Amino acid sequence: MPALRSPALLALALCLITFAVNLQAPLYTAYAELSGQGAGATAIAFSGYVLGVLPVLLLLGGLADRVGRRPLILVALGLSMLATLIMLLAPGLETLGLARLLLGAGTALASATGTAYMSELMPDSDSRRAATWVTASTSLGFGLGAALTSVFLLSGPDLRPGSFYLHLLLAALVLLAVWRLPDQRAPSTTPLLRLPCYPSGSLAYGLAILLAWACVGLVIALLPSILKQHGLANWSGFSTFCVISCGLLFQPLARRLPPARATAIGLVVLPCSYALLAWGADSGELAAVLLGTIAASSACYGFIYLGGLSAVNSLAGEEKTRASAGFFLLAYLGFSLPVILTGLLVDRLGAGTALLVFGLVLLLGCLLVGLALWRSHKALSTGQLAVLR
Repeated sequence: MPALRSPALLALALCLITFAVNLQAPLYTAYAELSGQGAGATAIAFSGYVLGVLPVLLLLGGLADRVGRRPLILVALGLSMLATLIMLLAPGLETLGLARLLLGAGTALASATGTAYMSELMPDSDSRRAATWVTASTSLGFGLGAALTSVFLLSGPDLRPGSFYLHLLLAALVLLAVWRLPDQRAPSTTPLLRLPCYPSGSLAYGLAILLAWACVGLVIALLPSILKQHGLANWSGFSTFCVISCGLLFQPLARRLPPARATAIGLVVLPCSYALLAWGADSGELAAVLLGTIAASSACYGFIYLGGLSAVNSLAGEEKTRASAGFFLLAYLGFSLPVILTGLLVDRLGAGTALLVFGLVLLLGCLLVGLALWRSHKALSTGQLAVLR
């Protein structure tokens, strides 16, 4: 297989795996109504994704070294297809929870091996180029699935939109093609269990991504029902696309900044952008929602994401795998628990009050994490100067 074709094919596979993750997002409100449930139950079903991610992320870190890279990509593609298929066969909130669990496990498997596999398929390139391919393909995939479903829904309500069938077709074709990719696995005795760790100075970056991905989770899981009150439910897929995939536009700038500065910029942008999108959602101003999600994406998938991950890897020394697991553990906790609590508040107090409470907690969290980041950075800088002297 030509050298260029293999990385491109892997990037396409990663894109289709993540494409399925938010494919159903514009239909969350329809599923809740079909099942007779509200925003709280929707948030719980949405968080089934994290139940699939965490066991793989925490307990099977050495799996790729044991069985190879290609099998994990094939299984991840298969799980994404199975999740889409069950939503076609039995649409509803209960089925969504199961589908999200399958999608979480598949995404975790792909995440565990994607960058390493891409590096093996690009033997003459540096690791940053491989990471860029993986980041770009997954960022586009997470947002494109929701956006394409919204495009199909613009022609009328449908629990089985054409985007579902398109995903099944493309994923099946790519699965057959990935089967032929080379796999350079060597026998390994790497332990499967790799618990996360938090090197000195890294916890503030983990808490920053927790706050950022809490905002993303709220946009994906709860915004559709809020927008529906203003007749804008079919546009929720575009808000999901904006809050995830538009972060790709800001990644080149984030890479050029020192990690602490990039993360600090993200912590400033995050509450401001949330205020804009929350006001837009509550008042039915679509332009404000979309602009707010784009601005939030600059923090969630640009400054905080790349700055935090870069800082954690730098601080981790020889424990990069465990430190990255710790970083993503906090990220996915943010992606689930705050969303569930906010969904319950929507059911009890109404959307406006719930959005306000979330915003106040987010602002306080950003202030506290920013202070912790400044203290940590100052302590590390002082320690480095002492060593030089």
